[in-house]
Amino acid sequence: MSASAVSPRSALVLADLVPGARVRDIALTLAGTAFITVAGYIAIPLPFTPVPLSLATFAVLLTGASLGPLRGSASALLYLALGVIGVPLFAGGNAGWAFSSFGYIVGYVVAALLVGTLARRRADRSVLSTLGLAGLGSLAIYACGVPWLSAFAGVDIPTAIGLGVVPFLIGDAIKIVAMAGLLPATWRLIDRTRRD
Repeated sequence: MSASAVSPRSALVLADLVPGARVRDIALTLAGTAFITVAGYIAIPLPFTPVPLSLATFAVLLTGASLGPLRGSASALLYLALGVIGVPLFAGGNAGWAFSSFGYIVGYVVAALLVGTLARRRADRSVLSTLGLAGLGSLAIYACGVPWLSAFAGVDIPTAIGLGVVPFLIGDAIKIVAMAGLLPATWRLIDRTRRD
């Protein structure tokens, strides 16, 4: 959100009116990309699927919710673009697009946009709504990742779901619960600080 787009009535704090919002937005977008990259390097290859277990999905959902739809999706898009041109940012040091889990990375952009939009509508303020927000974000990643995996590996959709969804459901549930605890608690802390 640029400083020129913020009116005194809609500003959350006085700092929102200070010129330089573009620099802040760029810095936050780069930080989001760095967070996704670092989390993506925390990956475990699994012998029964070509898709690695990674913390990047958690980072994408948290980035989208924390930075909002534009900065969050820009962070994921920059991650995607740098990887496609050859920077080894993806899990396992992968780059390019010709690998089985590339569709999930495309899904990161969609998920960050979706989660950021829902967070802007205050869906990250309660445990229940944050569970929904994170669940929808995870579904968006799968909606892009599974068809790509199916086409790339030459398997049907049910087989792709078995390879690219089922092994990750427990981990995704843990990430979703973590977000449902972290985001509302952060907002409660911020609200308490503002009152003091």
